[in-house]
Amino acid sequence: MAEILVVTSKIKEAIKAEGCNTASDAVDALSIKVSKMVKEAAARAKENGRKTVRGIDF
Repeated sequence: MAEILVVTSKIKEAIKAEGCNTASDAVDALSIKVSKMVKEAAARAKENGRKTVRGIDF
């Protein structure tokens, strides 16, 4: 597994607030999705001639 990009305790809190439990693989799966989103947003910024990723890139 690559580096975790989300705060595990905050994710678990958010899931608990929804009345659910967090499985052991949930945080890793979310981090993978976040990593993919970051790469896609960076690519969009570059396609638009920017080095700065903005909210609209997500």
